[in-house]
Amino acid sequence: MTIRDRIFDKLTELNMTQKEFAKRTGIPETTVSDWKKKKTNPTAEKILIICKVLDVTPEWLLSGVEMHGTRSNPAPIIAVDVRTEAGQLLETYNSCDAAMQARILGYAQAIGKMGEEQKKRK
Repeated sequence: MTIRDRIFDKLTELNMTQKEFAKRTGIPETTVSDWKKKKTNPTAEKILIICKVLDVTPEWLLSGVEMHGTRSNPAPIIAVDVRTEAGQLLETYNSCDAAMQARILGYAQAIGKMGEEQKKRK
């Protein structure tokens, strides 16, 4: 589902017309209509006002994932830049079949346990 799809689904859920949405956001009706007709997404500078009017989070609008965590209770989602070592690891993991993914996960868990044991010894 795209940003555009989430916007129009939310408008339907809220029983809000495109005209009302345009008025509340200050975005021209023609622009809102173009998102639907031309299957385009809003520009980045419009995201926050759209979120405010639709009463959704930017995370939900951009990804469809609803964040419920706080600083003391973080959401179980991690965003990783693919240019980092962690990103490269995830790309490699995702390129493997299920059996290889299970082996990689097993290795990672075993290494994690070894690290915990070493910390306890210190």
